[in-house]
Amino acid sequence: MYLLVGLGNPGREYEHTRHNMGFDVVDMFADSLGVTFDRDDFKGKYVKARYMDEDLIILKPQTYMNLSGESIIQVLNFYKIPVDKMIVVYDDMDTPIGHIKLKIKGSSGGHNGMKSIISQLGTDVFCRIKVGIGHPVDRGIIDYVLTKPSKEEEPLILEAQKNAVEAIKVAIKDSFNKAMTMYNK
Repeated sequence: MYLLVGLGNPGREYEHTRHNMGFDVVDMFADSLGVTFDRDDFKGKYVKARYMDEDLIILKPQTYMNLSGESIIQVLNFYKIPVDKMIVVYDDMDTPIGHIKLKIKGSSGGHNGMKSIISQLGTDVFCRIKVGIGHPVDRGIIDYVLTKPSKEEEPLILEAQKNAVEAIKVAIKDSFNKAMTMYNK
């Protein structure tokens, strides 16, 4: 069984903001499988699904970003999913807009959701897909990540999100290493 996690903040005011790239990507992935988030538990919204004969849980923690790990650890423990079968999707300022970056190990890079996950798991070794949002040029970081992309950025963001969905499919069908080879350019 796989656990696919999209990071974001709950609430209408955060929908489709840069910081909710993880939510948007897992929503797109769920849509591609014809499933909707129909369960509320483990401090999150989730759905059970199947892809390529693999069982998976798609999770959107509802704890707010800085406590995301609390939801994730509960799901991993309850369903006895090994950490190497988890993929976390989130926004990343160090990845250019329109690009994605896949990694298996690394620090939080200052991302509060990742800090929480690493703290709860006690390891930084797990699969992750970073969706590039770029750096702010005209405002502070918090204001930047909590606002929606500009009209000029939207097509680039959409392309990155589509690539993230395809990378997830390759990771589950073949391997995360194959997905990294295909999508880390």
